[in-house]
Amino acid sequence: MSDEIQKLTDEIRLFCDERDWKQFHDPKELAVAIAAEAGELLQHFVWQTGSQSVQRVGERRDEVASEIADIAILLFEMADHCQIDLAHAMRAKLEKNRLRYPVEKARGSNKKYNEL
Repeated sequence: MSDEIQKLTDEIRLFCDERDWKQFHDPKELAVAIAAEAGELLQHFVWQTGSQSVQRVGERRDEVASEIADIAILLFEMADHCQIDLAHAMRAKLEKNRLRYPVEKARGSNKKYNEL
């Protein structure tokens, strides 16, 4: 695991351990919390056009950053709880996506890999 991801994971684990929250943070509850926090992030962009969403980020950067951080913290905690090396899992997924979305087919396209 990368040093920075490990440091953040250790900080998150300590934060939760100090509050005795592990009893509430099983994989299902963490997945639900991630989805809920993602919903809170989406609230910033509901009914916004693409350009309006860019403007919204500029105007509410701290609020958007806070929601992104909530999601990331929960994601790091879930990976830790499930004993998944997050850096390794992300690199493996990127490699899989490189194969699914070869540059020569995917560049400039929003099609799903099975439609390219």
